[in-house]
Amino acid sequence: MEKLYGTGVALVTPFTEEGLIDYDGLKKVLDYTAKGVDYYVVLGTTGEVATATKDEKKAILSFVKANNSHGLPIVYGIGGNNTAAVVEEINNTDFSGVDALLSVSPYYNKPSQAGIIAHFKMIADACPVPVILYNVPGRTMSNMLAETTLELAKHPNIIGIKEASGNLEQCKTIADQKPEGFMLLSGDDLITTEIIEMGGKGVISVLANGFPEEFSQMAKLALQGNFSEAKKVSDSFEQINPLMYAESNPVGIKEVLRQKGICGNQVRLPLVSATETLKSKISSLL
Repeated sequence: MEKLYGTGVALVTPFTEEGLIDYDGLKKVLDYTAKGVDYYVVLGTTGEVATATKDEKKAILSFVKANNSHGLPIVYGIGGNNTAAVVEEINNTDFSGVDALLSVSPYYNKPSQAGIIAHFKMIADACPVPVILYNVPGRTMSNMLAETTLELAKHPNIIGIKEASGNLEQCKTIADQKPEGFMLLSGDDLITTEIIEMGGKGVISVLANGFPEEFSQMAKLALQGNFSEAKKVSDSFEQINPLMYAESNPVGIKEVLRQKGICGNQVRLPLVSATETLKSKISSLL
């Protein structure tokens, strides 16, 4: 799945002041990020999928397909902690024009590793497009061990993992032992170079919403083996990256987009828009 090498942007979902989907803003985000990124990731964590209705999800996906002027590959997010409900949503989704599914490891229930394996096998069996696993223990409170990922990598419809554990030792184990063609993708923007250096194929990025050309250049340099130059680009994001998470993602990156004049910074409760302190810190760095 070489079309998903490089930089995927974990698209924000812009909202109006009334809390509705801002399709004009979304169109601007699509056009702005297309200048640099290699593919779109629709309705992941950064897209506030947790507060989107079923109808909104379908509408957002349809809108991205219809406004994909650069013809970029599309990865679509469906995940959850109710396996049967995830499978039902997959069965009721139009996957035409979608290249892969991104599915987060089940949260809240705190399943065993055997439960995580069974969950993803059922999803992979049901899904008409290839599946990318998503390990993000900071949100799910449940880490997918390297052994779990490697077991799931044997499934013919599971093609990769977005690793956001921040555990480079765990990522190295996956990189060293994964089957041919299985993609290790960074879920942590600032360790993308390290992930690629150990054998990863790219990143699904938050920062790429606001800095699509610069961030994508970093991933390209790393994939070309120019790790020193890639690290210089990565280092340039060291100050602003923590601000993306200071008040929870996507509050920070939406404020970046507001200050760049691309879309508003509205988020849905229980998240709230950036405080004046955060706005000021982002402004000084921009």
